[in-house]
Amino acid sequence: MTRFATLLVLLLLAVPLGTAAAQSVEKERVPRVGYINPGYPSDPVRLRRFEAFRQGLRELGYVEGRNIVLEPRWAEGTYDRYPALAADLVRLKVHVIVAVGGLANQVAQQATRTIPIVMSLVTEPVESGLVRSLARPGGNVTGTSIMASDLAGKQFELLKQAVPEVSRVALLWNPANPGSASQLKEAEAAARAVGVRLQALEARDPQEIDSAFAAITRERAGALVVLADAILYNQRKQIAELAAKSRLPSASALREYAEAGGLIVYSADFLDLERRSATFVDKILKGAKPADLPVEQPTKFDLIINLKTAKAIGRTIPPSLLLRADQIIE
Repeated sequence: MTRFATLLVLLLLAVPLGTAAAQSVEKERVPRVGYINPGYPSDPVRLRRFEAFRQGLRELGYVEGRNIVLEPRWAEGTYDRYPALAADLVRLKVHVIVAVGGLANQVAQQATRTIPIVMSLVTEPVESGLVRSLARPGGNVTGTSIMASDLAGKQFELLKQAVPEVSRVALLWNPANPGSASQLKEAEAAARAVGVRLQALEARDPQEIDSAFAAITRERAGALVVLADAILYNQRKQIAELAAKSRLPSASALREYAEAGGLIVYSADFLDLERRSATFVDKILKGAKPADLPVEQPTKFDLIINLKTAKAIGRTIPPSLLLRADQIIE
C-alpha cells in the first residue's frame, strides 16, 4: 500500500470515530433530571401532575430527548422503595432530582448532599429538616410547600360549618410522614378552637385505615379529617368509600379526595405547584444554587364541595358555604 493510500484509509477511519466521540460528548452535556413520585404510573391523577411538570419544562424551552432527559421513578405506594429509587438516580449522576412529598425528599437528601433536589408538594419543609428556612434553604434542597399545617385549621372550620352539631372528629394521619407531626399539632389546636374532641388515628397502610374506621365506629365520631399524606392520597378512594358507608362527613387538603367521594376539600392548586417545580429545575440547570432559591408557597386555594356525597350521607350543606365554593361536584 502506497503512503498516500495508507493516509487516506486512516482519514476515512477517523471520521466516524470523531463523529461518535462528538455525539458522546454532546449526549453527556444534555442534563438528566430524576423524578421520584410516591404513586403508581398507572394512576391518571399522578400522571396528570407529572405531565404538569413536563409542561412547565416545555414552556421554558426544554424538549425531552433533545436538551433534557427525564428519569421518572415510581414508589407505587410503598415508602420502602424510596432508598433504592434515590440510589438509582444518584448512580446515574442526574443533574437534578425532583421529589414529590416529604419523605421522598428526606430519603433523596440522605442519598446525596451534592446533587440539587427540588421538592414538590412538601407539607412542612422547615419542621422536617429539609431546609433551614423558607427564605434561605441553605442546603441542596429547595422547591414548593403546600402549607398543610395551615390548612388543617381550615378543614376543621369548614367541617364545623357543614355539621354544626358535631362534637367529636376523627383524624387520619400517617406518623411515617415527616410532615405529619406539625399537621397533627395544628389539628389539635384547631379542634380546640372550634370546640370538638379529637380522635387521632394512625394509618400507614390500607389495613390500618380499615382498623381506624372500626375505631371511629366504636367511638361514634361525627366527622372525619384526612391529613395531607402520599399514602392517604393513594388510598383516597378507600377512605372516601368507608366514610360514605359510615355516613361520615369528611374533609381533606387532598384535592382529588373530593373527586373520590370526600365531602369537603380545601386545597392548594397541586397542578400549578408541580408546574412551578420546572422553574426551579431551570434555574438550577442555569447555575443557581438551591441554597439561594427561596421555597415557594401556594397563593391560591380552592374550596370544593361534593354535593353528590352530601346527598348520599343525608347531609344538607348550608347555602352560605355553597356560595363560597370554587367547585361543586354534583
